[in-house]
Amino acid sequence: MRGLFQKEGNRLIWQFDAEKLWIEPWGANSLRIRATRHSEMQSELWALLAPVEESLSAIQINEDSASITNGKIRAVVSTAGGKITFYNQDDKVLLEEYVRNRNDVKQFCSALMINAREFKAIPGGDYQLKLSFESDPDEKIFGMGQYQHPYLDMKNCTLELAQRNSQASVPFALSSNGYGFLWNNPAIGRVTFGKNMTEWEALLTKQVDYWITAGDTPAQIEEAYASVTGTVPMMPEYGLGFWQCKLRYQTQEELLVVAHEYKRRGLPIDVIVVDFFHWPKQGEWKFDLEYWPDPEGMIRELRELDIELMVSIWPTVDKTSENYAEMLQKGYLVRTDRGIRTTMDFLGDTVFYDSTNPGARDHVWKIAKKNYYDKGVRIFWLDEAEPEYSVYDFDNYRYHTGTNMQVGNIYPLNYAQTFYEGMQAEGQEGIVNLVRCAWAGSQRYGALVWSGDIDSSFTSMHNQLKAGLNMGIAGIPWWTTDIGGFHGGDPNDPDFRECLIRWFQYGAFSPVFRLHGDREPAGAPIGITGGGMCWSGAENEVWSYGDEAYEIFTKYMRIRETLRPYIRGLMKEASEKGTPVMRPMFYEFPSDMEAWSIEDQYMFGPDILVAPILEQGARSRKIYLPAGAVWKDVGSGKIYEGGNWIECKAPIEWMPLFFRDDAHFLINA
Repeated sequence: MRGLFQKEGNRLIWQFDAEKLWIEPWGANSLRIRATRHSEMQSELWALLAPVEESLSAIQINEDSASITNGKIRAVVSTAGGKITFYNQDDKVLLEEYVRNRNDVKQFCSALMINAREFKAIPGGDYQLKLSFESDPDEKIFGMGQYQHPYLDMKNCTLELAQRNSQASVPFALSSNGYGFLWNNPAIGRVTFGKNMTEWEALLTKQVDYWITAGDTPAQIEEAYASVTGTVPMMPEYGLGFWQCKLRYQTQEELLVVAHEYKRRGLPIDVIVVDFFHWPKQGEWKFDLEYWPDPEGMIRELRELDIELMVSIWPTVDKTSENYAEMLQKGYLVRTDRGIRTTMDFLGDTVFYDSTNPGARDHVWKIAKKNYYDKGVRIFWLDEAEPEYSVYDFDNYRYHTGTNMQVGNIYPLNYAQTFYEGMQAEGQEGIVNLVRCAWAGSQRYGALVWSGDIDSSFTSMHNQLKAGLNMGIAGIPWWTTDIGGFHGGDPNDPDFRECLIRWFQYGAFSPVFRLHGDREPAGAPIGITGGGMCWSGAENEVWSYGDEAYEIFTKYMRIRETLRPYIRGLMKEASEKGTPVMRPMFYEFPSDMEAWSIEDQYMFGPDILVAPILEQGARSRKIYLPAGAVWKDVGSGKIYEGGNWIECKAPIEWMPLFFRDDAHFLINA
C-alpha cells in the first residue's frame, strides 16, 4: 500500500479515492495539515504567514503507515483511512483523530463506520466539514478568542465559530497536554471540546486546514503560534497611559473642555476619543463641520496638551451618502442573496463595505486619509467590526472572497488591514487601532481588541477577565474593555459606583487602560441632521462619580504612570515574541498544577500578580500564590512563600496586588 503515500519535497501526501491529504512543516516544531476532495488544494494562507525559511522535515514511508517529523512534533498517518496521530519528542500522544470503522484495529473493527474527516456534500459543490479528535477528559483548553461566559478553561464547552458584537472567534487553542492548535478556516461553524471527543465543524468550506505545534511550556507554544501568524507592532507611547472616552462627545467644544479639565487637574491622560456619529452620514468618513468646525485646529490644540485624538470609524455606508453610488457600482459593498440589500439599519439604511475586497480597502482608506489622516488623526477606532448585522443570517451575505458562510470570520482582520496598510504606506510606525472584533492574525495589523457592548455589572466584569486572558492566549495581546461596561450605569447610583471602582482598578492592569460607556440618563440629540441626530450618554469622566471614587481613580491613574517603563517592556515582548500582556497563572508557572485551575487572578507580565474584586460588597478574597516564587503583598508589605492560599483584605480603595521575588515598583496602597 506504499502507493497511497508520496513525498513531495518536505510534504507528506496521502491519497485514497477522491481525498488528498497534505502534511508539511510550517515553522519550528509545527505542521500544517490540509485535506480536500476537490481536484486541487486551496493555496490561501488565511491566518498563516508564509514560512520565512523552509523547515527540514524527516519523512518515512512504511508498509502500513508513514510519518513526518519536524523538531518536537511527529505525525503518523495510517494506510487504512489516513488516520493521523500526533506525538511529541518524548513519543507522547498529543492529539489523535477519532475513527470508528472496520479498518481501525485499535477499536476492534468497530461497526460504527465513523471517519475523522467527514466531508458532507452540499448541492453546488462544496462541503459541510467535520473533523473529530479523541478527547482526554483531564485536558484543559485555553484561548479561542472572546466569549461572553464565565469560563477560562474551554474544556466541555461548545463555541460558535462566528463573529458577533462582544464575541470574537479566534480559533487557536492551547492545551495543557502540550500542543497548540489553529483551526485555519474562516468559515462559520462550531467547535465542541467534549468529554468523549473534540469536534471542529465548518458549515460551508472546500477543505480541512489546520496547524498544530508541540511545546514544553505554554510560552513555547504561544511563541511558535505568533511566529506563523504574526505579532503586534511596538505599542506607541500613548498606548501605555490612560484613555478617556464616553458615549459620546457631541461637539468639538465639549471634547476640548474635557481635555483641558484633565490637564487643569494635573491628571495623566494620553488619548481622548471622538465616538460615532461625528459624521454627516454613515459612509462619508469625515467630520460634520457643523459640530466639529476645525478638526486640524482641535488636533493641534490636543497635541499641545500632549493628548492624542482617536476617531471612530464605522464600516456602514448609508444609501443616501455621497459615496454609496460609486461603491455600489464598483462592487465594494457586501451583497445579500435574498431580501432588500440592507445589512444594518441603525440611524439609516446602510450596507457594510466589503473589507475582503482589496479595491474596497484601498477606496475606504483613501477617503479616510483625506478626511482624517491628513488632518492629523493617528489612531482609529474601528467599530462594528464583526460586522454587526441587524439580522445574523450568515447564509444571506456574500463577499468578494466568498460567501459569509465560507469566509465570514475573516472580515474583522481585513477591516484592520484596511487601515494598517494605509497608515503603514504613509510611513507611520507603532500603528495601533481599536477594533471591536478579531480573527487569527488580526494582531499583525495593529488590532487592539475590546470586548464590545457589554453590560455594566459585576457579572459582566467577571466574564471580561476570562475573555481578556483567553484573547491573549489566542494571540491577541492588545486587549481592553469598556471600564464600567457599556450598557447602562448611572453615575449617581452607589452600586454602580462600586462596580466602576472595582473595574477601574482592574482596568489599570489591562494592556490598555480605557474608560468608556453609555451612562444614564441619556442626553438628547442636539440637531436633526448629521452628527447632531444621535443622542449622548451621561458624563463619564473620572470626576463624574463623587469624591471617594475620584480619589481612587486618580490613585490608579498614577499607579499606571509609575508602571509605564514596566508596561513598555511588556509591549516590547508582545511585539517581539507574541507574549500576552495579561497572562493566566499557568503561563508563568506551568509546573504548578494548581495554577492551571486558577481563573479569577492573573499575572500582569512576569512580576505582578493581580487579584481583581469581582463581587459586589466584597472586602477580602482568597488568593493563590504559585509555588517557585516568593511573594510580597503590596498592600500590607507581608512576604509569603509560594504554593499557598491566603486570605487578603480588599477595602474599596484597594485591589490586591503581589510582587514576585525581587520585583519592586513604587506603588502605594
